[in-house]
Amino acid sequence: MSGRRGEVFELLRAAGTPLGVADIAQRLDVHPNTVRFHLDALAADGRAERVAAPPTGPGRPPLAYRARPGMDPTGPRNYPLLAGALAGAVAAGPDPVATATEAGRRWGAQLVPGTPHPPTDSGSAGPAGSVSALVAVLDDAGFAPRWPSPLADDAIGLRHCPFLEVVHDAADVVCSLHLGLMRGVAAALDVPVAVERLEPFAAPDECLAHLSFSHRKDLA
Repeated sequence: MSGRRGEVFELLRAAGTPLGVADIAQRLDVHPNTVRFHLDALAADGRAERVAAPPTGPGRPPLAYRARPGMDPTGPRNYPLLAGALAGAVAAGPDPVATATEAGRRWGAQLVPGTPHPPTDSGSAGPAGSVSALVAVLDDAGFAPRWPSPLADDAIGLRHCPFLEVVHDAADVVCSLHLGLMRGVAAALDVPVAVERLEPFAAPDECLAHLSFSHRKDLA
């Protein structure tokens, strides 16, 4: 955070005690209305909070502001670094593929509850409805799926990889995680569709999740 708002925030953090609008305006040599504008924005973002200043006389005490305790919730994130570290740890284990697949299964099962999807009863929806339910969850998870893929009639095309920055260094881990995720989703949805295998980068911009249709909820 930079600019005037950053100056107001840093002043609050350094003060140690709540500061009033007039005090901040004087220290920064700006108009009080400018300070109020930035303080309201900081409070809305969760970086500052309003408190009652100590009374200085009769009447309602003025509002004061202080930086919210804890780390700045709007600070930068580096999730690719975290994903890469975790993928590297799994890759160094005794069975990276099995570990990643099982983690994906658990993750996929957690994506299903509370998500609205098409009917999945095999008697009423059939294979098409079952795949639509699976595709809906994959779409929510950011895979940009399409069914059927023009590359293969029996496959869901995945046009986005949520871990693209990591996949080139840990393809076995990431792709196994995605395969397990899809199997976990299919099992949780209770559909007669099995995700047989994942074909990474069947085209430069698309992976393929190959399906089979039966009364099996998933592969054993």
